[in-house]
Amino acid sequence: MTHTKRIVIAGGGRVGLRTAKELAGRDHEIILIEKERTRSDEAAAEYVAMVIEGDATAPSILEQADLGRADAVAALTDEPGTNLAVCLEAKRMAPDIRTLARTDTGTEDEYDEIADATLLPHELSAATAADILSGDAVRTLAGERHDLDVLEVEVAPGAPVVGHTLDEISLPRGSLVVSDRDWTRIARADTELEAGSRYVVAVESDVIDEVLALFRG
Repeated sequence: MTHTKRIVIAGGGRVGLRTAKELAGRDHEIILIEKERTRSDEAAAEYVAMVIEGDATAPSILEQADLGRADAVAALTDEPGTNLAVCLEAKRMAPDIRTLARTDTGTEDEYDEIADATLLPHELSAATAADILSGDAVRTLAGERHDLDVLEVEVAPGAPVVGHTLDEISLPRGSLVVSDRDWTRIARADTELEAGSRYVVAVESDVIDEVLALFRG
């Protein structure tokens, strides 16, 4: 089970607030920073995070969030420049903190010296942001507001499926392993599930827990 993390989110707009809700639903402690009064009031009314009203690029505001106790900072405002500035200041104040910045352009590694991870517009979803911040062994690739989820799942050591091929495993009806180990090819009946490797799995929502029990133990 993933331990509770303390995560600071800069930006209380649609993406920031939905990410806060997603993380709170996973039992993480959330601090949300928003400079606009209307948005900060709306976020406070959701009761999913401690809300700080202010500019997250200001050191005095980040100090209120107590970054020394936080595991990660997500800069998810509507302004990419602001997001990168937040990550830079957060790293200056707490060098070991994990940072995520919402950007609008750039390659995957363009901002490596500024942020540990970035999200481009086509990747923006609360689930994706929450997966990155949580560092979970299960990552949502698609599924928000749908009955079918597509997950990337890392097989845990000692999980029931370890060392077995797909034709030896009784997966619940409504689930399908899509990829071979670490996305190397389409999964086949002789695909053997290895501990520490990741597989793409399509799962209907009512059997997610059952499938994760097989892959994660």
